[in-house]
Amino acid sequence: MQHSDQPSSVALKIINRLRQNGHEAYLVGGCVRDRLLGRTIKDLDVATSAKPDQVLALFPGSKPVGASFGVVLVPDGAVTVEVATYRTDHDYRDGRRPSAVTFTATAEEDVRRRDFTINGMLQDPISGEVLDFVGGRSDLDRHLIRAIGDAGSRFAEDKLRMLRAVRFAARLTFRIEEKTMQAIQTHAHEITQIAPERIREELNRILTEGGPRRGFELLDESRLLEHILPEVAAMQGVEQPPQFHPEGDVWTHTLMMLEGLVDPPVTLAWGTLLHDVGKPDTFTETDRIRFNGHVARGVELTAQICTRLRFSNAQSEQISALVANHMKFMEVTRMRPAKLKRFLWQPAFGEHLELHRQDCLSSHGSLANYDFVSEKLEELERQQPEPPPPLITGDDLKAMGYKPGPLFSEILSTVEEEHLDGNLSDRDSAIAFVGERFKQSG
Repeated sequence: MQHSDQPSSVALKIINRLRQNGHEAYLVGGCVRDRLLGRTIKDLDVATSAKPDQVLALFPGSKPVGASFGVVLVPDGAVTVEVATYRTDHDYRDGRRPSAVTFTATAEEDVRRRDFTINGMLQDPISGEVLDFVGGRSDLDRHLIRAIGDAGSRFAEDKLRMLRAVRFAARLTFRIEEKTMQAIQTHAHEITQIAPERIREELNRILTEGGPRRGFELLDESRLLEHILPEVAAMQGVEQPPQFHPEGDVWTHTLMMLEGLVDPPVTLAWGTLLHDVGKPDTFTETDRIRFNGHVARGVELTAQICTRLRFSNAQSEQISALVANHMKFMEVTRMRPAKLKRFLWQPAFGEHLELHRQDCLSSHGSLANYDFVSEKLEELERQQPEPPPPLITGDDLKAMGYKPGPLFSEILSTVEEEHLDGNLSDRDSAIAFVGERFKQSG
């Protein structure tokens, strides 16, 4: 939920009610971190000594989301606050969640099971006092991501915490503390034990929440990248022709593009990351460095990655389309009007255009094709914002005596081309054109 007075006042109301009934209650976790950093607060979480059944009794309409873990959602109008009972966790058998929990009496015990020191602080929203049992305040001041307690144990409990360390470091522009980074490097190969959907969601956030270049540099340094996206790791050291790519290898070029993105949609971020993923497999050096067929190979690899990470069909299609079309901008000034219009009418074309802009800015620097397309797009949106209805249909062709079959689609496609090129404008001219171009024998 977005930060405003409403969520804060709802959390305050909940904390007051819990305290009036004899329970401890504090703000906890990311919201405390972000309050201290002066950042926008997205979620408000409350930690309390009250047991889940006591929370449920105090707040009619609330519901347990992880009853065995002591988590209750308390709604108030459009705002919902997560209220969690102080607890300690038993062993994590699946590398994801504890096999059981024990509700505990103290806030300090609760905090020591959490992931990183900067997420382990509690705050009294009334006095502003911060309860810090793990050195989170000091790490916040030092811009450090540090695991609470033994880093290896924290990552063995929940492998996803390794990706979360990278995400926080990238978004906050913090460093990962040395022992924490060493533990990630040691356990990196275990990341594949995590459900692909959870890995995808963390990667989505690294790509879109700020600092994606830094995020991918840290994924590489932490050795996570080679296990979750080996196709991207393979871009390193793949040289490119200097006359087109003075910036360096495919990896450097891709990182520069990620750095240029501002609040990108998830699909654009992934399209940017993967647009040149086919280059390592298609590298050849004869008269100069070439990547023949890198787009086709890139589309294959992109489909495999999207399947592996369980993207929705719609997202997979858009990411693949971005990869498939990124080189077509080189041809735009030579395209027939029909072909150019079809190109510009693609779904979410703004993403294609932005990927192309970043591609240029992160290599040769020329925006000539970008400017040409922007102008044509503006013109098209003014004159013909969407494809026109067909001038003729299969029924018209049947009436003209043509038999249904492969020729039908060829005729209809040719008529569409001529229409979009401006050579045909109405049904009568289309019928006359077909009768002339596709004469029937006998």
